[in-house]
Amino acid sequence: MEEKDFAAHLTATMTGAALTMLIGVGHRTGLLAAAARGPATSAGLAERAGLQERYVREWLGAMVTGGIFTYDGREYTFPPEHAKFLLGDTSANLMPSLLTLSAFTGILPELERAFAEGGGVPRSAYGPYLETLGAKTGDSWKHIYREHLVDGFFGAVPGLADRLTAGARVLDLGCGTGNAIAVAARAFPASHFTGLDINASVVEQANENKPENAEFVVGDAAELTADPPYDVITAFDAIHDQDRPDVVLRRIREALAEDGLFFMVDTNFSSHLEKNVGNPLAALTYSISLMYCTTTSLAEGGAALGAVWGTEKASEMLADAGFRHVDVLGSPRPQNCIYACRP
Repeated sequence: MEEKDFAAHLTATMTGAALTMLIGVGHRTGLLAAAARGPATSAGLAERAGLQERYVREWLGAMVTGGIFTYDGREYTFPPEHAKFLLGDTSANLMPSLLTLSAFTGILPELERAFAEGGGVPRSAYGPYLETLGAKTGDSWKHIYREHLVDGFFGAVPGLADRLTAGARVLDLGCGTGNAIAVAARAFPASHFTGLDINASVVEQANENKPENAEFVVGDAAELTADPPYDVITAFDAIHDQDRPDVVLRRIREALAEDGLFFMVDTNFSSHLEKNVGNPLAALTYSISLMYCTTTSLAEGGAALGAVWGTEKASEMLADAGFRHVDVLGSPRPQNCIYACRP
């Protein structure tokens, strides 16, 4: 990249970072929701949102020049084709991810300390920043599960939906607030679903509205046992975050029936950096991995696989854990793939 092109690249990077922060401001102050109601002047939008016009006007300047809003010389418009990516209860809404990314800036001093001294940033350190910036645990995947879990994810594995329809014992590792199980349990009432997570607070949330054919328990996946074994074990974007992923994968294999299926959804990248160059999602994923996945694992003395552990490393670890048949399949999201693993 030539010098002038690199300077432009850095300017675009800074612009994106600044707009990310201001989009979060628009979410928390209600400006985005107010603007979605229709075109308005800066004074009209400020009145609609109950805010100060001068602040709203400057914010709108960033939104217009940043390509988020349009402006006709008098009124500002939040186009519906843009709004769907920042508002609404659909998987297209990127606001949960944006808010989470913004919250990560709060732990940067601790992360920089770990660079120099070792160790990491514990998961508990993130809570105050996530809460302050309006990021909620599980929101990034909630609508994805509702729209894509049954047909998109489960549907990618031949025979899985039939098995769940007939009735199976299913375990979801790293269940969080139970969004995946909530969808699956309604779709497959003959099956019984158990959610396991080490975080007691999210398990408590999951239990508040659990389906009749589901239960949620607190536990460490590295200590998983099962008697009788499970027919299906699922893990959504969870294995690379385990402190002892090799142990967890062996435990999964031991807890699975001989004709069972381990259904793992994880990131869709190579284990080799040079093969990820040019992937438009790679830089963001490496960044998130550093600011959360890697450092939270190192805080516990874990393996720190990181989010970009890659399909090669994942396949190798699955084989080492005792899975002799592993199919890597596409998913409804380009940043994820599916591992259909059988003993």
